[in-house]
Amino acid sequence: MTKPFSPERWAFEITHVLSAVLGADRFPIDIAEVAREYTAQRFQDDPIVSVLGNDLPGFDGALFRAPAGRRGWGIIYNNRIRSKGRINFTLAHEFGHYLLHRLAYPQGMRCGEQDVVRWDSEYGQVEHQANVFAANFLMPLDDFRRQIADRSKIDLDLIEHCRDRYRVSLIATILRWLSYTEKRAVLVVSRDGFILWARSSTPALKTGVFYRTSAGPIEIPAASLAVQRDRVVDGRGAADHDPGVWFNEPVREMTVVAEQYDFVVSLLLLNDDGRIWVFNEEAETDTYDRMSSAARRRD
Repeated sequence: MTKPFSPERWAFEITHVLSAVLGADRFPIDIAEVAREYTAQRFQDDPIVSVLGNDLPGFDGALFRAPAGRRGWGIIYNNRIRSKGRINFTLAHEFGHYLLHRLAYPQGMRCGEQDVVRWDSEYGQVEHQANVFAANFLMPLDDFRRQIADRSKIDLDLIEHCRDRYRVSLIATILRWLSYTEKRAVLVVSRDGFILWARSSTPALKTGVFYRTSAGPIEIPAASLAVQRDRVVDGRGAADHDPGVWFNEPVREMTVVAEQYDFVVSLLLLNDDGRIWVFNEEAETDTYDRMSSAARRRD
């Protein structure tokens, strides 16, 4: 029996086709066209036949089977979304569901905001897989690394360059960078003064720098740009903080206020000289517990 493709393998297969047809200058990707054309060739009896926008209260996107008597599948996105980057990532996310999950979910799937903006494995395997596919499909790692090298000094201009190149959301761009960077950095998404969720780069996690939001609400520091929005100009800003604001060490905070979505995106950068912790992915929960206890003792 043939082993099912992983999200990364599906993204690689399609990227290979696009590279052969369009060459290196193929960004941003037209997801709707690729989804229809690729599936018409690869899955002739069960392709994606429709990609459209509609009013989806409470959802960003959905994958649905064609009505009885018709073949194929459709992808629908919430046409109330104003961000083209967010729409593109939603379309790629639903395309990932088609490739990975349509057999297990024959009636289709509906995805809310958190399903699309979070792609950490703790959030849910199915949604995580769809987001991993979307990230690899829209932002191939080799091309992304050519834009921002592993150890490059990062700023909002570089992040926004990649956001525009791949036509994705700011959050998706930062998460892609965090997935490979050798810098210690933490993404924090907050609303009403509390962290909704956070994601650390591997080097940051190894040094005990993270927020474990599953343990309960975590308040945003009062001295941060995420709280002091009067210090943010045109929706974005940067500031250097002393130890004790975000973490017990100096932090450079780069913050973007996404008022239309009522949340704040903060990228926290730390020095590269943090203490290295032993991190065992197979015992992730226990490691988090130990790190959390140590962090409380330091505080």
